[in-house]
Amino acid sequence: MTISINSRTLVLIVVSIAINMIGGQIATTIKLPIFLDSIGTLIAALLGGPWVALFSGLLTNLLWSLITGPIATAFAPVAMIIGFTAGLLARTGGFRSLIRVIGSGIIITLALMLVAVPIRTYLFAGATGSGADFFVAYFHAMGENLIESVAITVLGANLADKILSAIIAWLLVRQLPLRAQRNFPLMAKVH
Repeated sequence: MTISINSRTLVLIVVSIAINMIGGQIATTIKLPIFLDSIGTLIAALLGGPWVALFSGLLTNLLWSLITGPIATAFAPVAMIIGFTAGLLARTGGFRSLIRVIGSGIIITLALMLVAVPIRTYLFAGATGSGADFFVAYFHAMGENLIESVAITVLGANLADKILSAIIAWLLVRQLPLRAQRNFPLMAKVH
């Protein structure tokens, strides 16, 4: 697996970052318990593969941290694993049908949990300022220990978010004009 850096790839990364930031800003502004900040990364995965998506996620979080503070940098590994996992799934046909897209959203969620739960638990004691903080506090108040509270919340919030984000990315990519689709070899695995 290699990443081909050309103008098409750079434009894809920039557009993906913009989509991530717009979705993330909407979710943050209205305090949704989901994030909507990886739709662009998933589009990059579908069109450019795992490495392009990994860099799209990483660069999104680094840019977010310049704007909003260091929390986004702490979660850069999560964005990277989302992109890389989605790119691998795209290469293996994980986005060929709606049921596969839903399955891919589940797999992406399970992969990101391996990174997100320790970060949220040990760096932030479960609270990051997102809409999901309420659920961490609720489960903790109901008697779950902190890591279980974080894991339940990360699973719930990300399962909904990644399935929805995967469906949105898949639908958007499928709507690209044929001329644009020909520029991205992975498109054959999306239909």
